[in-house]
Amino acid sequence: MSITASAPPAPSGPVSPRHGALRPLGLAEVRITGGLWGGLQELNARAIIDHCLGWMERIGWIANFDRIAGTADGEHAGIEFVDSEVYKLLEAMAWELGRRDDPALAERYDALVARVAAAQDADGYINTSFGHPGQRARYSDLEWGHELYCAGHLLQAAVARLRTGHDDELPAIARRVADHLWEAFGPDGRDAICGHAEIEVALAEFSRATGEPRHLELARLFVERRGHRTLATTLFQGSDYFQDDVPVRDAEVLRGHAVRALYLSAGALDVADETGDDELASAVEAQYRRSIERRSYLTGGVGSHHQNEEFGEDYELPADRAYAETCAAIGSVMVAWRLLLRTGDAGYADQLERTLLNAVLVSPRHDGRAFYYANTLHQRVRTHPNADDELSERAEASMRAPWFEVSCCPTNVARTLASLAGYVATTDGAALQLHQFVTGEVRVQLDAGALAVRVETAYPHDGRVRVTVLEAPDAEVGIALRVPGWADGATFTAAGATAPASPGYATARRVFAPGEQLELVLPLEPRLTAPDPRVDAVRGQLAVERGPLVLALEDVDLPDGVDVEHVELDEAAPVIATADGAEVALRVRTDADLPLAPADGIRARLRPYKDWANRGPSTMRVWIPTVR
Repeated sequence: MSITASAPPAPSGPVSPRHGALRPLGLAEVRITGGLWGGLQELNARAIIDHCLGWMERIGWIANFDRIAGTADGEHAGIEFVDSEVYKLLEAMAWELGRRDDPALAERYDALVARVAAAQDADGYINTSFGHPGQRARYSDLEWGHELYCAGHLLQAAVARLRTGHDDELPAIARRVADHLWEAFGPDGRDAICGHAEIEVALAEFSRATGEPRHLELARLFVERRGHRTLATTLFQGSDYFQDDVPVRDAEVLRGHAVRALYLSAGALDVADETGDDELASAVEAQYRRSIERRSYLTGGVGSHHQNEEFGEDYELPADRAYAETCAAIGSVMVAWRLLLRTGDAGYADQLERTLLNAVLVSPRHDGRAFYYANTLHQRVRTHPNADDELSERAEASMRAPWFEVSCCPTNVARTLASLAGYVATTDGAALQLHQFVTGEVRVQLDAGALAVRVETAYPHDGRVRVTVLEAPDAEVGIALRVPGWADGATFTAAGATAPASPGYATARRVFAPGEQLELVLPLEPRLTAPDPRVDAVRGQLAVERGPLVLALEDVDLPDGVDVEHVELDEAAPVIATADGAEVALRVRTDADLPLAPADGIRARLRPYKDWANRGPSTMRVWIPTVR
């Protein structure tokens, strides 16, 4: 079959770098149809998006726009930056509408956009907390007001709309916002930055989506302005909290508020890509690598300080005081994906997978109507349920809550799940690379012609990934499947021959025929993981992993009266795989902290960390002390 090569399709995913080793495939090229991720996308469409919309209507955050437009009375509801949650919800809705046709969702989306549009000022400014009668002046509190942060999320919602084929009202709103920001903060405007980075990544991607170079230049200015101590500090929030202590290209590690740091890193990478600034990109890559190696949890979560929601020092990773905010995990996914596209290094795909499957997926409850904001790795005190109509501060260290006073995480989860197909696969022109294993179909235009494959897998609960060629050019092309770093003993079958597959990528390269199959088999035997000895908080403890999943022990899987604080792991005993986790041997300790006789040992099931606290109140731990 001869196919004439054509230009690659317009970007239809959340990230679209101009350069780099790999081009990401978007929602128009990757269709998830089942498996774990297909189920989660359906949960998002069926429950999470509606849940977020319902709560923001109920507590008046959407009505803030009506108040500015003069169609509603009353005081502003919520904290200063609740506009951003409306925008993240619009982004989620836009990606979801790009994924599937849903007239009812489209109607709700259009109605919400109209309410936002009615609140925009004539010069393009839009914010429901500042700049109107009875409110503080525009940009009078750059440290804490989040005006540029909110504008950034609006721009990202517009990018989602543009990338899914609609240049309509929301992109028009966003263009006016971006033009206003150019006047206010461009070369002839105010030399200032926002206390919460976000506008940088948004402007860069909006420039890519619209082709307007001024948006990129403003993103570059915001990146370069940071690190000169222009933001006012407090007793508890120094310049490092805002990443305003050192210029981005001169920093050695990520520090301060974790979400701010990661959003800034993503924006800096986008600016570096578009401007060819290899020095800036290399600096951010080095910062991220060091931070992942020394300042991230086994789950991929980051942020070990509840105070200021920030990174701790190197190896300061207490399991029972982990903050590991869900939004910080999503920020880490954003950075890892950009570095993967830039370098082609499979390690970044590994990190993205670890973070998604553990630090992000732990947030939503199984019904999609409650969430974790912070994600501990050790719950000492039995959790207590939150009422489904109860507004929580942050629901730290307890069961998931339906909504928060600062509710950045539910909407962030919604937009991430809706756009997930944009983080699955790439091409370098000569080959297709599958980085995340989802059930579905991938269609890509390679240099030699069109290639289409069907992927079937029950991963991560089963290690078998089967790829069937549906369409291929009459020329040699490549199909590469990622082999995770933990997958010693993996095998790859191509052209009827099975061979060992080392971590990195298993690649078949030839002229493919429709119907041909490739199969990657990843070993999912449970394994014991020891912490870095420099992590004082968990020295002498072990964790259990199975494939990409971190497992956790809950007291609901222990005999009555036995708590997770009462047991030690017998590392000499076999660890046995179960359908969804592993079974381990534990030694029960008495209240006097003396080991019982070996006969009093028990075997207990460990289940995926992402699923903990879905079966009722419990205690939990990921790191388990070993028998002394």
